[in-house]
Amino acid sequence: MLLEIRKAIESDAASIALLFDAYRVFYQQPSNLPAAFEFISQRITADESVIFIAVMDGEVAGFVQLYPIFSSVRLKRAWLLNDLFVAEKHRRKGIAEALLEQTKEFGIETDAAWIILETASDNYWAQSVYEKNGWIKSGSFFYEYPVQ
Repeated sequence: MLLEIRKAIESDAASIALLFDAYRVFYQQPSNLPAAFEFISQRITADESVIFIAVMDGEVAGFVQLYPIFSSVRLKRAWLLNDLFVAEKHRRKGIAEALLEQTKEFGIETDAAWIILETASDNYWAQSVYEKNGWIKSGSFFYEYPVQ
């Protein structure tokens, strides 16, 4: 099993859209693959988000999507980790951890003040992964990785 984590490009949009649609369904939204593709394509094309994908044995197995935000007090960019998803057949293989590690490295590379994420209150598996990987719970549903 060869795992590669890399920044997504436009030609990855269709593969990401399949996972993005499944991610939305997980969060109780109706499946809409054309809209998922359009949304992901727009984010990549307009450079409005940063998406890292996990490619396992040539197949996109997971993704993380980050949106830029800013800290006025710190006078720095920060990142919102808005979406993280691993295809069901690829879970428990370290992919989520690898995507989180790439996210932390990206935060350091971009001199971010911090990275924040929100998860569902009943998503205990995700919460345990975040905590195991150095994220600090900072509210009922929020986790923060203090880059600096």
